[in-house]
Amino acid sequence: MSKSIEELKSLTTQIRRDILRMVHAVNSGHPGGSLGCTEYFTALYGKVMNYKLPFTMEGKNEDHFYLSNGHISPVYYSTLARFNFFPVEELKTFRKLDSRLQGHPTTHEGLPGIRIASGSLGQGLSVALGVAEGKKLDGDPSIVYTLHGDGELQEGQVWEALMYAAAKKVDNIISTIDYNGRQIDGDTDDVLSLGNLHAKLEAFGWTVLEEKNGNDLEAVIAMLEKAKTETGKGKPVVIILHTEMGYGVDYMMGSHAWHGKAPNDEQLDTAFKQLYLEAPADY
Repeated sequence: MSKSIEELKSLTTQIRRDILRMVHAVNSGHPGGSLGCTEYFTALYGKVMNYKLPFTMEGKNEDHFYLSNGHISPVYYSTLARFNFFPVEELKTFRKLDSRLQGHPTTHEGLPGIRIASGSLGQGLSVALGVAEGKKLDGDPSIVYTLHGDGELQEGQVWEALMYAAAKKVDNIISTIDYNGRQIDGDTDDVLSLGNLHAKLEAFGWTVLEEKNGNDLEAVIAMLEKAKTETGKGKPVVIILHTEMGYGVDYMMGSHAWHGKAPNDEQLDTAFKQLYLEAPADY
């Protein structure tokens, strides 16, 4: 049954609680970007993307999603679990030995929802373009979605793939860039500025959309739906999604410090008080 907007908003809070609980339990992981992308994942799986359960690797006549910046796996795993790809209880195994929920997503253990391993940055778009072209060859009208970090755009392979997509008119793909302005070593402007990203992407031949309110669930849903109307027109589509790293937890916002650091017991308690739910479904 389709969830209401209010139910999905409540779910974003639950997913954020999951993210923090997962990284806290093993004192390891990447909460900052995961918290910032929660609305995107909730919108994608809750309203926008066409998919079926049980999950199949081929996913014929289904939309596909590929996470390129695989270190934000906590938000990915929580979303998949909360949308019934696998039991929520399995979130307890995050980053543990023999777990299917490794720090970066992998395929060898067959975790439902995961179609590629995404540990090394910069590769997701290339894989997704191959899938998108395969769907065209199969007469499959579905859409391929990808997510990338803004710091990840410092990888040259991304730009090779961007150039390829436009040249080959791969118009059944919607790529989103999590534009939070921060990466593990600091602000992206300080590490290696992206300059005028909108203009660069347009110059590479993509239809470029931009959403300033990437942590507003309804705005994200509307932008993804708008992007769908731009597919099939001979150009690939990209969304520049402005988010805040660590969104929802005040001491994590406004800094790159929580890109890859877990909260301690006291910090977790503080965060949970901010991410209040009357009836939390914590695992």
